[in-house]
Amino acid sequence: MTDTLPYAEVIGDPIAHSKSPLIHNFWLDVLGIEAEYRKTHVTSEGLAAYFLARRADPDWLGCNVTIPHKIAVMDYTDDPGGVRDRIGAMNTIASETGGPLIGTNTDAGGFLQPLLRDKWKGQRAVLVGAGGAARAILFALMSLGVPDVTVMARDPAKGQALLDRAGFNGRVIGMTDPLPQADLLVNTSSLGMIGQPVLDLDLAPLGAEATVYDIVYAPLETELLKAARRRELKTLDGLEMLIGQAALAFDIFFDAEAPRDRDEELRALLLAA
Repeated sequence: MTDTLPYAEVIGDPIAHSKSPLIHNFWLDVLGIEAEYRKTHVTSEGLAAYFLARRADPDWLGCNVTIPHKIAVMDYTDDPGGVRDRIGAMNTIASETGGPLIGTNTDAGGFLQPLLRDKWKGQRAVLVGAGGAARAILFALMSLGVPDVTVMARDPAKGQALLDRAGFNGRVIGMTDPLPQADLLVNTSSLGMIGQPVLDLDLAPLGAEATVYDIVYAPLETELLKAARRRELKTLDGLEMLIGQAALAFDIFFDAEAPRDRDEELRALLLAA
């Protein structure tokens, strides 16, 4: 691959752990598309300079956005789909050379895919975290009509702001409070990620039919998921949402449908990486 190929990328801080290039480049190779997907370390202070440089690059197709930029990037993008008001975070930005940067969010759709596949029908959910990913996931749960959502946050004010922004009448509890009864527990935070503290929760209040969904994918087998499997609960790992949201972004960047019939092969590659 050369620098003259069209390319998209993922930006974040940190970014070394990202598996997005492996996913997108696998699909590009399968489909025979001459393009590439990269990862680029961008700090919060460097966002403005990053977008200024990329908008001038005719080969740049856009970027995915990960921690901690999903909220900050909204200051640099147009929002024709109303993502700012509906979700309040963006993880995918598309570009036409010299034109506006168009922001959207594929996290919500990617998060929902395995729940819809498994025909999840729960009524009560707990979200751990109140950042950009939590905004998209709360929006996704609201779209399913889930009536009871509790946010577990280190900063209760931030948790309440998450609910208020969405116009959702949920509850906020602290990180040391006991879990309420729930049908779904979702870790939307970076806790459990390599280099971060472990998310240590007592899962006893969860019913036998509950699902534990951890969007962390480095490591894939988090301590939270291990604890859930010891209790024989249904689990969904971080690759579920990662691959789902990537497929939606792939179509935006490369104008092609991701070959999801190769998911088993892709997961094997990701696990070996």
